[in-house]
Amino acid sequence: MEKNMSFLNALEDRRSIYVLGKSIDIDEAIDAIKEAVKLSSSAFNSQTSRVLILIEQAHDKFWQDIVAKDVKTDMERQGFPKSVWEGTKAKLDGFAAAGLTALFFEDMAVVKGLQEQFPHYADHFLAWSEQSTGIASVNAWVALSDIGLGANLQHYNPIIDDSVAKTFDIPASWSLRGQLVVGTPQVIPTPKSFMDDADRFKIFSA
Repeated sequence: MEKNMSFLNALEDRRSIYVLGKSIDIDEAIDAIKEAVKLSSSAFNSQTSRVLILIEQAHDKFWQDIVAKDVKTDMERQGFPKSVWEGTKAKLDGFAAAGLTALFFEDMAVVKGLQEQFPHYADHFLAWSEQSTGIASVNAWVALSDIGLGANLQHYNPIIDDSVAKTFDIPASWSLRGQLVVGTPQVIPTPKSFMDDADRFKIFSA
């Protein structure tokens, strides 16, 4: 196959980039996230994904106050040494140096409604919800990469769930699933390695 398909090129360009800057076009980034999530597939077209986009002071507060406080408290509770926290704090400061954070949620009220409406599939809707948030997150990530922005996906939930809900007035039915950190790439990512196709794919014709 000729490698000139724009979608595959966009997938290839999407990488985890951790050194990010704040100099981004906020409106362009928000539009990319919104359109990517709206166009993402979901089971029964349930559209369960919800997104909280934090910019400027809210973005900084999220990483430097909310996440830092909750994670430090949790690490102290578990007895981690101070040196481990210092490394974690440096990582959180790096996320704060980026331009925005998109918090991805799933609306569990919709999921519960589907379970009640389609009882034969009830046991599957939670898994399908997780698939939906994964699809929406990665689609947004690819869309951002396609406009020259870098990102990385974090998962500090459920440690931060209560603080996020209280600070940003999140509906009780929204379940936090991931945090996409977005900014201007400050480094060139190293080449990505792939496992052998023979170990990953099987093709049958009959």
